Amino acid sequence: MSLASWFRWNEPPHRISQRSPTEMVVETLMMELSWQTKQAEKQQRERENEYRKIKTGVDYGWLVSYPKQSYDISPGERLQLEDMCSKIHPSYCGPVILRFRQVITEYEPEVQEVSRLFRSVLQEAAEKIKEEEEAKKLARQWNTKNKTSLSLTTFKSRSKISPFISDIKTISEDVERGTQPTRRIWSMPEFRNAK
Repeated sequence: MSLASWFRWNEPPHRISQRSPTEMVVETLMMELSWQTKQAEKQQRERENEYRKIKTGVDYGWLVSYPKQSYDISPGERLQLEDMCSKIHPSYCGPVILRFRQVITEYEPEVQEVSRLFRSVLQEAAEKIKEEEEAKKLARQWNTKNKTSLSLTTFKSRSKISPFISDIKTISEDVERGTQPTRRIWSMPEFRNAK
């Protein structure tokens, strides 16, 4: 029996993931939220330990055992956040995560504040997506208007314009007809209207 048969990494994947892109975005964003919540909880514990050390002067941190995760988001709030995540386009998933991490590092929030910050980042992204969709819609409308007006300009431009021959009578022509044309200076060419 060959060793390669034991390892499945040589074989191509047999099926593509059955999850939709929206489900993957929701799962990715919610995993990021839970990870940031755990990190905020860990930092909060470290701050409390430092405060106790300063206050008592003795480090009993090695005696204390903490539960794995003491803070959890309520089911109602989780459903609201998942619904907000489902409205995020897959191409915005990465920028949303980066923005969320940036906000977390800026504010260094308490554990309870993490989900509110996440909500604000999701709202900001949803507004940005909506603005971009409206801009695309306006651009499409503009392009369709330009196509119709462009066809009119091409129709108008087909008629040739001659600057020296004109059927339109103007006041200046009538005034010039009454007077003799003056001779031009020798360096300037003389243009005559030959009819």
